[in-house]
Amino acid sequence: MSVQDDALPQAPGDPDVPVDLPLPWLEELPPRRIVAELDRYIIGQEAAKKAIAVAVRNRWRRSQAPDDLRDEITPSNLILIGPTGVGKTEIARRLARLAGAPFVKVEASRFTEVGYVGRDVESMVRELVDAAISLVRTEREDEVFGQAEQRAEEVLLDLLFPPGPPPPPEGQDAGAEARVFVAAPDGGVAADTPEHTRRVRSREKLRQMLKDGKLEDREVEIETTPQGFPALELLQPPQGMEGPDVNLLEMLQEMMPKRKKRRRVRVVDARRILIDEELKRLVDQDDVVNESLDRVENHGIIFIDEIDKVSGARSQTGPDISREGVQRDLLPIVEGSTVQTRYGYVRTDHVLFIAAGAFHSSKPADLIPELQGRFPIRVELSPLTEADFVRIMTEPENAITRQYRALVAAEGVDLEFTEDAVLEISRIAAQVNERVENIGARRLQTVMATLMEDLLFELPSDGPKSIVMDATQVRERLARVLEDDDLRRYIL
Repeated sequence: MSVQDDALPQAPGDPDVPVDLPLPWLEELPPRRIVAELDRYIIGQEAAKKAIAVAVRNRWRRSQAPDDLRDEITPSNLILIGPTGVGKTEIARRLARLAGAPFVKVEASRFTEVGYVGRDVESMVRELVDAAISLVRTEREDEVFGQAEQRAEEVLLDLLFPPGPPPPPEGQDAGAEARVFVAAPDGGVAADTPEHTRRVRSREKLRQMLKDGKLEDREVEIETTPQGFPALELLQPPQGMEGPDVNLLEMLQEMMPKRKKRRRVRVVDARRILIDEELKRLVDQDDVVNESLDRVENHGIIFIDEIDKVSGARSQTGPDISREGVQRDLLPIVEGSTVQTRYGYVRTDHVLFIAAGAFHSSKPADLIPELQGRFPIRVELSPLTEADFVRIMTEPENAITRQYRALVAAEGVDLEFTEDAVLEISRIAAQVNERVENIGARRLQTVMATLMEDLLFELPSDGPKSIVMDATQVRERLARVLEDDDLRRYIL
């Protein structure tokens, strides 16, 4: 069973607003509509969906508040607590994709206290800005793509069918030729001449052939500007030691003279190159940067995973470099500070931070009190049961059974999972989670990969073009692994 778009509940007052909308529409939707959209991909975890939907909606509510109060309304930062594989990362990832908001996911364990080997915590803000630049630039390019395509087409036509010869020099008696090639405003052949009529007719015929794809393999010579200077790449700082606000490589590239290079390429490749160059001319980079910084400060989302890896019982002899030190570095970013980036200063006061962790060997109370206070909302995600596995395999639009059906269909074979097969796969996955280690819904991936390995290896074949996978076949294909405890431990 799948959840269809028309099955989503309509919110009172906005029946015509579709669900799949970019920012800022998602923030303007009621929380129940946001939860309904997340339900299309994520099973269960209603408490987490509800809390995140409210946090997202509050951002729009803040924008409607009076100016003197708007800056005082802080984001509702959350901590998602639950075992691995229950959907913590998927909730945040789906939400960011739906919102069209700048979003980055980082692991807290990759940071170390300033002065030691590792990444600076401010780098996650710079990554968020880079994500926003890419997002906004893509939107701007989509807006002018048709115009860039038309310009590229005209350039290609000029390459395939060069303009007519220039008019004769002034004062020269060209005789009959002067009556044919009359000067035109654009330097070509003037209108109302037989030559002009023929050229226009030939150019339009060539344009139609270009649109029909009949000239894709013809070669043309274009002039391009090579991207980057390989020798300058050595000047870039190593990863984790990036400069805060100056991109030395970009600055040097701006100072270097622009090189031109002539290349012979096929029309299909020339069109792509020309469109890229036209998009760069049509999109205002300053406008992109300004819009991106605004989105980061007011709509940005930073998902800090594995927050439990930097928590734990505090050291009795002094600060723990690998744990408490990272927390103290994270604190000013989360509570609100100004970070220097290559595009300008960014304030993190209204960036939404979502932390997540399994907290197997620690608990949220082990975080330093100051950091705990910056994550006031805590949501506990429940472990997945066998019934949840059945729903995960059938209800989401990207259900794993549909993914494997698509893979097998590429070989011309129709694959069907019976209801008892889904129940058996779910039972086995839940059983292995109990006996080996509970990795949540990820166990379905390992079970399905083992189940489908032989079938995918044998395809394509001359066998039947329709395969029905039932519970008996599931047990037969997984029997050897399930009966061998040592093999199950390493494979499943």
